[in-house]
Amino acid sequence: MVESLVNPEDLAFSESERAAVYRTIAARRDVRRGFIVDRPLPDELLQRLLAAAHSAPSVGLMQPSRFIVIRDLATRKEVHNIFEEANLQAAATYSGAQGEQYSALKLEGILEAPQNLCVVCDTQAARGHRLGRHTMPETAAYSTVCAIQNLWLAGRAEGVGVGWVSILDPVRLRAVLHIPEHILPVAYLCLGYVDQFASAPDLERFGWEKRVPLSTAVCYERYTEETAS
Repeated sequence: MVESLVNPEDLAFSESERAAVYRTIAARRDVRRGFIVDRPLPDELLQRLLAAAHSAPSVGLMQPSRFIVIRDLATRKEVHNIFEEANLQAAATYSGAQGEQYSALKLEGILEAPQNLCVVCDTQAARGHRLGRHTMPETAAYSTVCAIQNLWLAGRAEGVGVGWVSILDPVRLRAVLHIPEHILPVAYLCLGYVDQFASAPDLERFGWEKRVPLSTAVCYERYTEETAS
C-alpha cells in the first residue's frame, strides 16, 4: 500500500469557513412570507445566485438546468391563479382539524416576491453524451435539484429568501411560461429580500410536521425498515 504524501486535513477549509457552510445549511428556510415587495434583487446579485446554481454537480457534466427569471406582475398573477386553483384542490383532500390547519398555512409568495424563478431541466440534453444516464436517466432531473439547492444555500448566505412552490398544475404552468414538452419543469421559486428568517421551518413552527433525528434515517450495510415516525 502506497502511503499518501498529502495530509487530508490540509485539504479542508479553515474552521471559520467550515462553520459558515454548516451555519448556512442549518439556517436555510423555505420562505413563504416577509418578502420586501418594493426591493428587487440587484442584477449582479441575481447573477451570482444563478452562477451558483449553474455550478452545481450534474451527471456527465450535462448541465441540464435552465432558468426562467420572472419579474412581470401580470405573469406572476397568472401563475398565482394556477396556485389558487391547485391549492383549493389540495385543501379538499384534508378534513377536520387538519383541513383547517392546511387552509391556514401560507404556502407561497408569488406576488410578494419581486422576482420568481422557474427552474427547468432539459432531460434529453446532448451534453454529457449520456454518461451516467443509461441506467438512471432520472439523474438529469436530480442534477437540476442539485442546482436548486446550490441557489438556495447561496441565497441564504446573501440574505435572500427562497421559497419553493410545488402546488401548481405543471400543464398550465407550461402554457403560461411557454415551456416546450421536452423540457421538464422542476421548481417554481419565489426569491427576494425578506424582513427576517424564521428560527425553524414554518411547517414545524405551525405544527404541520416535526423533524426527526438523523438516527432514524441512517442504515448500515443494507436497508432496514426501521422508518422515522
